[in-house]
Amino acid sequence: MPRRSNSYELGSDNSIRHLENKLKDTLSVVQSKAVRPAPVESWTPDYRGDLDLKINRDGIWFHEGRQIVRESLVRLFASILRKDEDGRHYLVTPVEKYGITVEDAPFLGVELEVHGEFRSQEIVFFTNVGEQISVGQDHFLRFSHSPADGSFRAYVHVRGRLEALVSRSLTYDLVDLAVEGIFEDKPVLGVWSGSVFFPMSTPDFEPIESQDENLRS
Repeated sequence: MPRRSNSYELGSDNSIRHLENKLKDTLSVVQSKAVRPAPVESWTPDYRGDLDLKINRDGIWFHEGRQIVRESLVRLFASILRKDEDGRHYLVTPVEKYGITVEDAPFLGVELEVHGEFRSQEIVFFTNVGEQISVGQDHFLRFSHSPADGSFRAYVHVRGRLEALVSRSLTYDLVDLAVEGIFEDKPVLGVWSGSVFFPMSTPDFEPIESQDENLRS
């Protein structure tokens, strides 16, 4: 009896195969108009139920518990991913919408470039699905603190309501870039990018230097 792998290129589920084929047709039209990623925010499709698809907190895609290893398929799905006002994530086409499960953020920030310094500094992230994000007015950077478990995480806005969780090593890099700025009329630590100051802490939160050992990806 053949051994079953815990990873695969494409599941046997007909809805997944149907969706992939439909997306290829849809995106061939979208991309021919030089629009990338797909303009999902303007689409108003019918909800067709949920798929057994999950993105774990490391940005890895799974179907029926098995990892999707084909990068082209992951990027195809990522290009039509949307987060709606209800807080849920969906794969959408102009006529169909399918719910999926996302443990944290759907994308992961895996590379970082820094140009300039202080107020002229520009921070550029690259995600695990190949997108390049320049932090500033259009793509904000936010930091999440959890006093309950001492965790500290950084997120960068990608598009719509979608964010990328910054990897642990890159979060350390952001800490190294921290300078003092003003937030709510009080001095706090944060980083500059695109002429915008993004606070790492709030005036009533413990300074970030004392939390380095609690950084988590």
